[in-house]
Amino acid sequence: MLGFEFIVLFLLLGLLVGLMAGLLGIGGGALMVPMLTSIFLLQGVPTEKVMHLALGTSMASIIATSFASLRAHHKVDGVIWDIVKRMAVGVVLGTFCSTFLASYISSLYLAVFFVVFMVLVAVQMFFNQKPQLSRELPNTAKLLMAGSGIGAVSALVSIGGGSLMVPYLTWQNVEIKKAIGTSAAIGLPISIAGTLGYLVNGWGMILTENYTFGFIYLPAVLLISTASFFTAPLGAKLAHNLPVAVLKKCFALLLILLALKMLWSLI
Repeated sequence: MLGFEFIVLFLLLGLLVGLMAGLLGIGGGALMVPMLTSIFLLQGVPTEKVMHLALGTSMASIIATSFASLRAHHKVDGVIWDIVKRMAVGVVLGTFCSTFLASYISSLYLAVFFVVFMVLVAVQMFFNQKPQLSRELPNTAKLLMAGSGIGAVSALVSIGGGSLMVPYLTWQNVEIKKAIGTSAAIGLPISIAGTLGYLVNGWGMILTENYTFGFIYLPAVLLISTASFFTAPLGAKLAHNLPVAVLKKCFALLLILLALKMLWSLI
């Protein structure tokens, strides 16, 4: 049952996700998955399916923020639509197919994969590592393959793809602002395909919570999406006044701690 305390927790999570997304430019999945896992365990979701529900719910919650981010970057001509078109099919296929794989993997193994990926992201964020600009955009076939791989990993860890897409595009000599905008545009099909995949693959699963469709818990999606809508612009404004470089280092450490706590709760 969705008690008042859980409504408050989902709203607070949405406020934090939106703030961090606007302030640091990170995807919500990094925060949402470990936090949702803890909340769902408190709600009595079976351990063997809690990670799947957290991934699916997180992916569905990213749709709204992905669309808002896409619109914002498009308005300032920050999206290279040719790249989006050439990678979109691969991204959608990779994301959707990966959800089928995720449905057969135990929560513990999914958690281990998530932790390893988040540690790599955190290390990159902490040291502010950037790829060297030494390449040019590959042909359509290679972009399609890259999109498939990025989509597949994004579905397994429930991210919009920015953690992989931005470094990939900058490595291909795409200017950083264009890379961020293009990544934001690609994040929308990733989140939609991932949501559909977790919806289909979780259909028929018997979970304790009402309003659960597949591996997606609708009340959490609505509450998190609504709250993050209001704090994302605030985070973007704060980014111009706060020491973002220092905050990224602190946030990187927080990501590792949250991921490890999530893994510990499942062991």
